[in-house]
Amino acid sequence: MRATVVGLVTPHLLRIVELANQAEKAVNVDWHVRDSVATTMRELGDQYNAPALVTAYIDGLESAAGLATRNRVAYIGVLQAAAAAARNLRRD
Repeated sequence: MRATVVGLVTPHLLRIVELANQAEKAVNVDWHVRDSVATTMRELGDQYNAPALVTAYIDGLESAAGLATRNRVAYIGVLQAAAAAARNLRRD
C-alpha cells in the first residue's frame, strides 16, 4: 500500500478540528493543540516528502479556518493557532 499526502495528513488535521470543536464548548485545549502540532510535525518531518506534507498540513489548517463561519471564533482561533505553531516548527 502506498501512502499519499492526503492519507498521511488527514488524520492529523482531523485531530486539530476535533480539538477546535471542543474549544467551542469552552474546553481549554491549548496544551493539547501544541502537543498535537509538535507530534504531527515530528511525524511528518520523518517522511521522505516532508516539505510537501508539512505544506499540506498548514494549508489544510488555514483552509479549514477560512471555510468556517465567522461566528465560530474559538474554532477559528484554534485552527489559526495550530497553523502558526506548525509554521514555527517547520524545518526549512
